[in-house]
Amino acid sequence: MERTLIICKPDAVQRRLVGRILSRFEDKGLNMIGLKMITITPELAKKHYAEHAEKKWYPGLEGFITSSPVVVGLIEGVDAIALVRKMLGATNGRNAEPGTIRGDFSSSQQMNLVHASASAEDAAREIDIFFGESEIQAYEPAIMPSLYASDEL
Repeated sequence: MERTLIICKPDAVQRRLVGRILSRFEDKGLNMIGLKMITITPELAKKHYAEHAEKKWYPGLEGFITSSPVVVGLIEGVDAIALVRKMLGATNGRNAEPGTIRGDFSSSQQMNLVHASASAEDAAREIDIFFGESEIQAYEPAIMPSLYASDEL
């Protein structure tokens, strides 16, 4: 099982799309093992987006991500990192395929609804930023035998 972090950004919260977005991950068989609503501070934004903090466009990103509450989720499943990113679609909603979350709900580069970890290393770092060990509720859903063959786990 692999873990990945998602952030339903301010535009997803303001447009009341969080439930619809989360249900798509659950419908796919991914397991939500952590979930909370927070407001990202400028300090937390700089920590999360450390690799972008010196870029000229970063102030706009920070202003956006701190503008409203977000919903942070910890998702677990087989190949969860790649699967979640595929489900999101291209970063720019105008380029995202229909059927993806961004393809169905976004028409913007920045207002693209959801952040998702790009790699296992990023996921580990981001999970540590947003979730303490006591906030992770790992469990095996009773429907697991109906989601995966035993040799896939």
